[in-house]
Amino acid sequence: MLTKKDVSQREYDSWNYKWEQANLQTENRDEAIMSVAAEIETDMTLLGSTAIEDRLQDDVQETIVSLKAAGIKIWVLTGDKIETAIQIGHSTGLLNEETALHKVDAVSFG
Repeated sequence: MLTKKDVSQREYDSWNYKWEQANLQTENRDEAIMSVAAEIETDMTLLGSTAIEDRLQDDVQETIVSLKAAGIKIWVLTGDKIETAIQIGHSTGLLNEETALHKVDAVSFG
């Protein structure tokens, strides 16, 4: 999930001290980190969501169609070959004949 939350400097400083202390623990470190993270990860505003999946899951098409019908914008960034991504987009209902596609393909970065 992609979320946001406005936090005052005072609130952040207090939370960050706890975060740093949790990271220094030698016992039950993971639990301490999760507990401190949970303190600040409340009352957030949902901006979007993201997922990584290598296979087509059950009900994906129905879910995507419902999200689009609700007016939720869906963007796709993929490491697949462009044509593979387009085929999957059509099979899931994400893309149709009216969908504007903007293909960005780079062989190198620089």
